[in-house]
Amino acid sequence: MKITSTEFIISAVEADQYPDDNLPQIVFSGRSNVGKSSFINSLLEKKNIARVSQTPGKTRLINFFLINESFYFVDIPGYGYAKVSHAEMIKFATMIDEYLQSKKAGLAVLLLDIRRKPNEDDLLMYDYFKSFGYEILLVLTKADKLSNNQIFKQKKVIQEAIHPREEDTMIEYSIKTKMNHDNIWSIIENHVNEG
Repeated sequence: MKITSTEFIISAVEADQYPDDNLPQIVFSGRSNVGKSSFINSLLEKKNIARVSQTPGKTRLINFFLINESFYFVDIPGYGYAKVSHAEMIKFATMIDEYLQSKKAGLAVLLLDIRRKPNEDDLLMYDYFKSFGYEILLVLTKADKLSNNQIFKQKKVIQEAIHPREEDTMIEYSIKTKMNHDNIWSIIENHVNEG
């Protein structure tokens, strides 16, 4: 896909702040240290549309980015690593729950570090998306750090942990090499065109 425009629209806390123009939305989620902001920037071929921080877990709000004036990337807070209070964790969970229940998005992109076996939080997030009926794209980040043989083995480990549905897609990605960049975009485009 040719990216002609990217625009940050809003950091939302509540449902009445979400864009209400009915354009398709793609929601991005992942553990706080999985490189979600870097992945979004890499897909959009921009350096800093999504803020990359040295401290994982900096996304505190639901951020909406309008792409090509025709669909949104929605970046929700990361989970499982951020050094936040219990009260803040409850606030995040409520905010994410409200967004997912709004069913504004149809495709959920769940980022996992290909080098790690999915943990309890990853499995919970996957099941959460599944329970709301989202189509799920599992993106395995940091693939450039493994050999092809290791990628094959790790994909098997992740599949056995998550048990993805037939309709879900699992694909490895590297910000450095742009491995599968076009394949990921074609999945997003299909979804946008359906929406």
